Parts: sequence; C-alpha cells; structure tokens
Amino acid sequence: MAAAPLTRANPLRLALISLDSLDRAATLAVQQSSDFASRHTRSLTAAAVIGMLGFAATAFGIAPRAPSAAELPQRVVVEAIQPEGLTEQIEALAGHGVSLYRSEQLRSGDTADSLLKRLNVVDASAAAYLRHDPTARSIFQGRSGRLIQARVSTTGQLEELVLRSAPDDSDLMGSHFKRLRMTRAVAAAGGFEISLATVPLQTQMRLGSGTVRQSLYAAADDARLPDAVASQIAEIFSADIDFHRELRRGDTFTVLYEALTADGEVIQWNQGTGRVLAAEFVNKGQTHTAVWFQDPGAPSAKGAYYDMNGQNKRRSFLASPLEFSRVTSGFAMRLHPIMRTWRQHNGIDYGAPTGTAVRTVGDGVVEFAGSQGGYGNVVKVRHSNDRTTVYAHLSRINVRQGERVEQGATIGAVGATGWATGPHLHFEFIVKGDHVNPIVVAQSSETNVVSASARAGFRQWTRSVRGQLDVALSAAARTSYAE
Repeated sequence: MAAAPLTRANPLRLALISLDSLDRAATLAVQQSSDFASRHTRSLTAAAVIGMLGFAATAFGIAPRAPSAAELPQRVVVEAIQPEGLTEQIEALAGHGVSLYRSEQLRSGDTADSLLKRLNVVDASAAAYLRHDPTARSIFQGRSGRLIQARVSTTGQLEELVLRSAPDDSDLMGSHFKRLRMTRAVAAAGGFEISLATVPLQTQMRLGSGTVRQSLYAAADDARLPDAVASQIAEIFSADIDFHRELRRGDTFTVLYEALTADGEVIQWNQGTGRVLAAEFVNKGQTHTAVWFQDPGAPSAKGAYYDMNGQNKRRSFLASPLEFSRVTSGFAMRLHPIMRTWRQHNGIDYGAPTGTAVRTVGDGVVEFAGSQGGYGNVVKVRHSNDRTTVYAHLSRINVRQGERVEQGATIGAVGATGWATGPHLHFEFIVKGDHVNPIVVAQSSETNVVSASARAGFRQWTRSVRGQLDVALSAAARTSYAE
C-alpha cells in the first residue's frame, strides 16, 4: 500500500511526531535541571524549605476538616497530688479566733442560769453579772418572746450578749429599737461592759403575692405576709372594694412593702412591718393598683397612695372609721334594740371587740369629747364645708375638745357605753345639719392628683414599682404552675 501523501494531515503520524518531540524535550529538561541543581545547591534547598512552610500553612488552614476530638483516642492520666501537711494547716487555723452565735427567745420566768443554758453558755462570771448588775437584770423584765443573741467562744465562754426590743418611748415605736449590749471586757467591773442605746430601724423592701380562698387575712397568712400588710391593703383599696361584701374567691393581690430590721434582724414587735409601698389587687376581674408617693407640690407635702395615672387614692373621707370590721346595722329603718320601736337609724354600726382603735375619717377639729346621754362616750369632729362626724359608745377617748386631728388619727376605742347592747361603734355623718349615709359620702368625696412639678419623678417611681410587681406576679405564676 502506498504511503499517504505528506501534504495531507495524518492524525496518527502527527501524534507520533508530537510524542517523540515531547520525549526529547523532557530528556533535555532533566539534563538541564541536573546541571542547574549541581551549580545552585543552596538556592534549591531554600526553595524547598519555603515550599514546605507553604504546605504547613495550607495544612493549618484545613485542619478544621479533621475528625472531632470526641472521635480521637483518649487516655486517662491519674496523678497523685500531695497536700500540704495537716499539722501546718491545723496550726494556721488555731491562730484564728472562732466565735459561735446562737439566738433564743426570752421566756416568762427566765433566770440568768436558764437563759445561758439554752444559749449553750458555760460561764459562771457571766451568770453572776446578769444577776447583780441593775442594767443587765433588766433583760428579764418586760414581755416574753423578745429575741436575744449570744456570741460564744469555742470553750463556751460568753463574749457578747445583745437584746433588741421595742423602744420605751411609744412615739419611736415604728422608727427605732432599743439595743442592750453586754460585752466581755477584762478591765471592767465584773469582767463585762454594758451599754443601752436607742437606734433607728433599717428597712428592706420585700415582695409578696397571694390568692383569696377564704379571707384576705387567711390569704396573707398563706403567702407568709404579716397581718399588718393585709390591714394596709384593705385600707388602701377601701374606696375601690368593699372588703365586707365584694371580696371573691380567686381574687389575687401583689404587694411591695417595707420590712423593719434591727441590726439586720426582722423585728419581733409591730410584726416587723413598715409601709406598703405598692400594691395591686384584682377583684372580680378588675385590677386596682396603688403606689406610695410623696408629692412635694401637695398642700401638706405628705405622702399618699396614687393610682398609676397619678390620681390620689385617698379621698377626703375614709370609707370606715375602723381598719377592719363588719357592719351590724346600716343607714336605714330598723327595730331599735332597746326601745323596741321602728325608727330611722341615722348612722352605721360597726361590730368590733372592745378596745379596737377608732380613727377619724377626715381632717378636722374636735368639737366635742365626753359623755352624752345614750351616745355614752362620744367624739364629734367638725370638718370643712359644714360637715361633722360622730363616734359613739367609746370605751375611752384619746382627744380633747378643740384639738386638731388628721385623717386616720386614733381618737378613741370601741366600747359599749350609753345605750348599747354590746361592744360596737355607732358612726354618723352630718352635712349642714342633716344626717346622710356615711358610705355614700366616702365614695363621692373629692380626690387630688399628683402636681405638675412632681410628674416626672412620679412616672420614674411607678416604672420601677411596676417592674417589681411584675417580678412577684411572675414568681407567683410559676409557683402556682408547679403546684
């Protein structure tokens, strides 16, 4: 067969020629590279190192694609650690003084020996001092239940004894406490020093919430709130809720209040409670809120309770002259319990135990204080706009004629003097000489609002209070869900 003409393209021949050319080129390149390597040995070594570094950098960059640490083999290493010598540690602890604290309540009939025994104090000198020092003996005078605290050494020797109690001055009852402190002092007579001081109470803010099942006080007990807090809640919302008739099972409340402390301990008298700072009460699905605020622009510049819009919760007249009681006879026709005839009852009777505090429902001046026929012991207070209130059948009177009184001031106590078949308060409201229903007057009496100059401060305070009440509500909801 004749060869194909050279002028025409033969693919196979061209491929053979190309391969032959590449082979000769590769052979030539290897020979040239060998000659170059023999002449530039150091340069090639450096280039190789740089290349390896570049490879290492690349490997670092892709390291995250390696298997996770959890998939790699694991090895547990156990190594014994030698602690410092116990002898040295014990000697170091021995160089520090150790005091033990114990608290007990004073009991009726307590003596120095019985008290110290309960406090785990073994100290004859302390017992002798308590028996003979006049100030120290006062510890055992007064009512039982007071809290006393002892600081004792490890050997049972008394180092300090502290008694905190209500002040002797009743005017300081809600703001101060009395601190009696007995301290060991070798240089002192009997080995002890004793001091007596009246010190201001401190306050802590606390939150609480509850649900009404039976009564407001029972709900407060369930929520571990003092009765004084429940009383304040009833007072704060008395113009919004009739707690005698309108309280419902399932009503809820949340409260922010002050706890009174003496040296960090909640006091045992006055239930350890200060003022309610804010409260929210949900009654029959309707929410009522109140916050305590001192408005410098108010006429009296005294604090009062306001709703979240700045409307004063305090009206000109309180809804009731008693903090918490029951209505036994309303403003209506009734059969007189003594005369046995039907006649108009021109007031409201509140049933309460003898001695229950009676307060004036509004600011005014005492017009009469004394005994007056069927009214027994009676107090009459004259208010603005020709209005008068009457408080009858009192067991005692705490005010005198001509004295100026403020809303809520105690003017006497419930009794059964005059024409009364049992202890109760007869309360009347007279407007321009005519008897009117006291409840209607209280509900329609005027209110005030936060002054314009105090608005900014009031808004800031209510935001803070709102946040704290929400915290209590959230905690209560979680507790309820857990139950």
